[in-house]
Amino acid sequence: MTEPYVLDLREVDETQVAVVGGKAAHLGGLSRIEGIRVPAGFCVTTAAFRRVMAQAPSIDERLGELSRLSLDDREAIRTLSAEIRRTVEGIAVPGDVAAAITGALARFGEGGAYAVRSSATAEDLPTASFAGQQDTYLNVVGPAAILRNVSRCWASLFTERAVTYRLRNGIGHRGVELAVVVQQMVLPDAAGVLFTADPVTGNRRVATVDASFGLGEALVSGLVNPDVFRVRDGEVVAETVAVKRRAVHALPTGGTREVAVDPQRQEQPALTAAQAVRLVRLGRRIEARFGRPQDIEWCLVDDDFQIVQSRPITTLFPVPAAPDRENRVYVSVGHQQMMTDAMKPLGVSMWRLTAMVPMHEAGGRLFVDVTQRLASPASRAGLLDAMGRGDPLIRDALETVLDRGDLVPTLPEAGPGGPPAVGGSALIEADPAIVTELIERSQASVAALRRDIRTKTGPALFDFLLEAFQEQKRAVGDPASMQVIMAGMEATWWLNDQLRKWLGEKNAADTLTLSAPGNVTSEMGLALLDVADVIRPHPEVVAFLRGVEDDGFLAELPKLPGGTEARDAIEAYLDRYGMRCAGEIDITRPRWRERPSMLVPLILDNVRHFAPGAARRRFEQGRQQARKKKEDLLERLRALPDGARKADEAERMIDRVRTFIGYREYPKYDIVSRYLVYKQALLEEAERLVRAGVLAEREDAFYLTFQELHDVARGSRLDDQLVRRRKDAFRSYRALTPPRVLTSEGEAIAGAYRRDDVPTGALIGLPVSAGTVEGRARVVPDMAQARLEPGDILVTAHTDPSWTPLFVAVTGLVTEVGGLMTHGAVIAREYGLPAVVGVADATRLIPDGRRIRVHGSDGYVEILP
Repeated sequence: MTEPYVLDLREVDETQVAVVGGKAAHLGGLSRIEGIRVPAGFCVTTAAFRRVMAQAPSIDERLGELSRLSLDDREAIRTLSAEIRRTVEGIAVPGDVAAAITGALARFGEGGAYAVRSSATAEDLPTASFAGQQDTYLNVVGPAAILRNVSRCWASLFTERAVTYRLRNGIGHRGVELAVVVQQMVLPDAAGVLFTADPVTGNRRVATVDASFGLGEALVSGLVNPDVFRVRDGEVVAETVAVKRRAVHALPTGGTREVAVDPQRQEQPALTAAQAVRLVRLGRRIEARFGRPQDIEWCLVDDDFQIVQSRPITTLFPVPAAPDRENRVYVSVGHQQMMTDAMKPLGVSMWRLTAMVPMHEAGGRLFVDVTQRLASPASRAGLLDAMGRGDPLIRDALETVLDRGDLVPTLPEAGPGGPPAVGGSALIEADPAIVTELIERSQASVAALRRDIRTKTGPALFDFLLEAFQEQKRAVGDPASMQVIMAGMEATWWLNDQLRKWLGEKNAADTLTLSAPGNVTSEMGLALLDVADVIRPHPEVVAFLRGVEDDGFLAELPKLPGGTEARDAIEAYLDRYGMRCAGEIDITRPRWRERPSMLVPLILDNVRHFAPGAARRRFEQGRQQARKKKEDLLERLRALPDGARKADEAERMIDRVRTFIGYREYPKYDIVSRYLVYKQALLEEAERLVRAGVLAEREDAFYLTFQELHDVARGSRLDDQLVRRRKDAFRSYRALTPPRVLTSEGEAIAGAYRRDDVPTGALIGLPVSAGTVEGRARVVPDMAQARLEPGDILVTAHTDPSWTPLFVAVTGLVTEVGGLMTHGAVIAREYGLPAVVGVADATRLIPDGRRIRVHGSDGYVEILP
């Protein structure tokens, strides 16, 4: 059966995106909603587009060239896209396609005015709106003009902005086709945009209406500032009326023009409050039809609303699913784990299964519901204190929620409290044997896991893993382990508080913890310096490593002089640290053991920048600084009134912090050690499923949850489209920025630093490692792209333990995410790097290569002239 070139909008719905494109499919769906009026019209289908493209076979070759370009090749994108566009516009509309279009026009009225609008198959999608990427032509009159503008719409699939948008969103050029909507022109009194959720805060209960006189083009093009109505629960809660001096009107002969608004009307609202509320009610119906918040273009004609477009709002952060409609407040897990990137479904489900508290997923990130703890006076103070020490912005956001008083009820005093406090840390003496025993227990547990998992496969593997997850929770939640962690943290807080009170000393614990023993993460950075020491004397090995492009290089090293020693040194490093990687809480991320080539640039930087023995010297230097600081502080304390007692207390706390603070990093090391074992077993199972024809490729397992993978291993059928949908969703989640605090209404609450004691223009953050340093900022979005020189200051979004090898080369640290006891802060203190974390938008506001000054004691960053 021949595919039609034209379909009436009433014949289509949102299931026909491949035939009519996203815009037309949504318009068809809109026309089926009771009470929603959509201007009549038809759609020139993608079959017509394919027919036209077939007239110029050379276009396919140019599309291949276009697909090989990167986003940085702007001039090449501009040139090639313009060439394709000219070719498409030069193709005459085939006779049968033209006949179908003019026949449809005859049914609607050839002499009428129409809007001719692009409708791409990758448009108005839940994951990418493509708003404004292809062309629209308003008030087109006559068949010839309409045919000409249909051709221009087809060509607009290859505008520079549309090509760039597809590249940025990972959408192939050959996979997108273009339909064209031809609708009867509406000549409105007012027009604008309705967002059924607040596009700024994300609040799903607040709708925003933008309105101006005449055609909506005046608003969309930025010609006027719109009137803005904010509507919540059927009531206008805020209204801003703009001065609207210009409007766009349709011309009788076709086209549009800009006109002046009568001065008496310029400050009148384009809508009444009642009309805004009525429009929002229509918007709620549309939202219900499409199942998510919508960005809706509307026209008002004689007090009657007509809808000319509706598409998903793709920039909103999703809200965690909940079993009821009660108000909830969620805190981001990623901001506490220093990993705010989107996680794949297997990574999300594995972290939830192994976490110590219930977690909720949204947008590929995890959140903890703190509503009950926030509502109860018995637990609120403890929650706010813990959040404030970790990330002051989270605390401020939670206090903002409380100050409003309308989201979280206050429970009676007997309400549920927080988790039981870990008691008895004050009773622990500074005995290194306690830490040694905990580490030996962990190592024995991980060794047993490696031994016992070897024989497990199929459903038995998943049953075994569920038991292993419980063992992991037992090990991580061991009261003795928690006691040691709290002992180190409490000693840190005590020293900072008391030494500031007694001596006016800021952040004294930062120096006292330099080169603290037993920190597996700081040892990891120094150990890579030792690997460089083995490699440095062998120029042929160094030259070979400079050319490494894949992960098979270890097998080639023994062929070179000194290569065996180099291989053994790298292998030994991988044996101890190969389970680590950037974003390591996501089990699907490639580990250093899986991709050892990720370490090569770091090793080469160490070879180039450091002399032999750097690790030993650096550790000893830090140890001596800490010793001298201790002696100085104790001497000054003894000179105070009641000085002997104060010095004794301080010395006891210094001994405790140096004995226990290093262990703070070990539980995470235990977790990721287990994760590598779990992952290797799951990938072997995925290989079995590939051989059985269940999975197309091994990594498809990453897009299933643990339970789904378990079900497939038991023989359940896998939905052919599930993996594809999950990949599309993951791609869209990567573009979203997760909030620190999120409400069940969808509102993202960022929090703020409420300080006035910093220089004008300084970027405020949290001071986590003392000292002041000036240097060149290197803005590094991805650890794999790091090219650092000695003296540089590392500026990035977040750092987890895998970033530690970079810390040995820099003199300071600035991150957008972090807290006093997060990994980056702990290692910065151990290495003596001035550091400020929690600096909002640091990677955007600090230009790469610009000199900056980091005030690690006072918590701010200056961008220098």
